[in-house]
Amino acid sequence: MHVGVVVNPVAGMGGRVGLKGTDGKVQEALARGAEPRAPERARRALTRLQELAPEATITVAAEPMGEREVREAGFEDVTVVDPFGDENGDHETTDGDPGTTAAHTRTAVRAFLDAGVDVVLFVGGDGTAADVAETVEGTGTPMLGVPAGVKVYSSVFAVSPEDAAEVVASFSRTERREVMDIDEDEYREGEVHPELRAVAHVPVADELQSSKQTGGGTVESLAEGVADDARSRPGVTYVLGPGSTVGAVKEALGFEPSPIGVDVWRDGEVVVRDATESEILDALGEENVVVVSPIGGQGFVFGRGNPQLSPAVIRQCDVEIVASRSKLDDVRVLRVDTDDPALDDELAGWVKVRVGKFETRMMKIV
Repeated sequence: MHVGVVVNPVAGMGGRVGLKGTDGKVQEALARGAEPRAPERARRALTRLQELAPEATITVAAEPMGEREVREAGFEDVTVVDPFGDENGDHETTDGDPGTTAAHTRTAVRAFLDAGVDVVLFVGGDGTAADVAETVEGTGTPMLGVPAGVKVYSSVFAVSPEDAAEVVASFSRTERREVMDIDEDEYREGEVHPELRAVAHVPVADELQSSKQTGGGTVESLAEGVADDARSRPGVTYVLGPGSTVGAVKEALGFEPSPIGVDVWRDGEVVVRDATESEILDALGEENVVVVSPIGGQGFVFGRGNPQLSPAVIRQCDVEIVASRSKLDDVRVLRVDTDDPALDDELAGWVKVRVGKFETRMMKIV
């Protein structure tokens, strides 16, 4: 097996500091105290891949785009390609910004194709997925993503870093799947218009990949139910996640929701609007509830689109999951990918999902 590996080292950095993405915002993310997310997720995937397929041949983009993580994983047959030629612009680290661009990703992937890789394993979000897909288009070479970005609307990602390794190590077939991306500036203003960027061959292993995103249904009654409960619990802090379903809860509580952010509410007042991870932690009290809704079709409760809800936040909160019946009809199971495998294990199992003012449905987090 010959695997091409490329890592977008800044993918996902803007999430926990409230930027909803990192495109053009690396310096601002760093100024807010953001820390790299993608390298550690790459390390998890590659460590597992080395356990499953230690004999694999690896062609990898030079540091900081995957070389270090491949070598730390312990692979022996490694070839490094340098995407930082003059035509792409030199990469210069400035105050923690590695200076990598989409052009560097595309150049690395072209080198992988020249080397005859069997599959391209990339670490990033939808923007990285689009760069890889557009480069491999027409070659038949499959690609698979380790999710690390804030935005993960595409269906070319594995559920977790470890699952990505298992798919790469064991796949025997591929499917054509869509690569979606959105404009981050519009996204920050609450306008979410996923655009089809490519259709790619993706290695497939059942139960280890999420389906493409689809829409949900009406949520007025469940929103009223959550709002009534919140008003009846003085002193309890409610951490209200992003999305239209929880947005209806916010409206039922009497305030205009931040378009795609996390809002904190307590005793009839908005404590923090469009909160970062640190602002949420500062706002928490003795009793806290985090209200989230799974992404339609994918089923993710944590780990897609809400990185502000970090393990540190989740561990201090009771979790209430809300969803319309039609949204749950589109998913077989719920999923979590919090960056903390131990917490993922704790969250796994059967849970009640509120589907109406009083009604619930049992769903399994896997």
